Amino acid sequence: MNDLADREWRLIRDEPREGAVQMSLEEIAAQTALEDDLRTVRVYSWEPSTLSLGYRQDADTVDWEYCDREGIDVTRRQTGGGGIYHDRDADISYTIVAPAEEVPGDLMDCYGLFCEPVLEGLREMGVDADFAATEQASIYQPSCYLRDINPAHDVVAPADAGAAAKKISGNAQYRQRDVVIQHGSISYDLEPERHVGVFDTDLEPETFADRVTSVREQAGIDREAAVETLATALGEWCDADESTWREAELEAARGLADRKFGADAWIRNREVLEADGE
Repeated sequence: MNDLADREWRLIRDEPREGAVQMSLEEIAAQTALEDDLRTVRVYSWEPSTLSLGYRQDADTVDWEYCDREGIDVTRRQTGGGGIYHDRDADISYTIVAPAEEVPGDLMDCYGLFCEPVLEGLREMGVDADFAATEQASIYQPSCYLRDINPAHDVVAPADAGAAAKKISGNAQYRQRDVVIQHGSISYDLEPERHVGVFDTDLEPETFADRVTSVREQAGIDREAAVETLATALGEWCDADESTWREAELEAARGLADRKFGADAWIRNREVLEADGE
């Protein structure tokens, strides 16, 4: 446990929601952290399966016809990097939200702190996971899992494999109204065809499978147990109280999803629609 545990935190074991709402809830949690002095850790999944684009990613890298045909939503994150296909069952995601003044100002130090419960959760699942020991060159830049592997924030397994270890989790941070928000994707299972299918590229699914591993492949536990283990690690890390979203937060998130994370203007061009009455 660390000094953050001296403050008020909540743990939300979130239900599956569409990607635009999941992204909106992070910004709403940032407001709650500042206005109500309440920090958030949560685990969540995506329903339907969703491709989240990196903040500056070109929308032309997406195979829009494939996503439409397969029923895959598309949203855009506030964080940079490549796109991530979040499968409804194969992906486990998490968020950590805290005031910036309470965490290290150095980006790498903050990654180190916020990834502590993620690494602990993976190890409790039986996965030999750690930050990448060596850099690996990019295979396909528009895809988060196929970009260059960075020891600062990319988690690989098995860690003792050195340069042969495969990526199992990507993590990213951004700052919103003096709040630090970190979110990450953990591969519970692999869906190589869909991971490459969402992009306008001729990459073979085997390319993805050669670069990425999963909790199921490394440890063999079921998804429900993996989610529970990650949630427990996050909660114990900051001594969080079990909680849920307030109705006002959900309502605000739905509104933000309509004018930002679920709107074509944002997804394709990073433009935020004005709220009604503005």
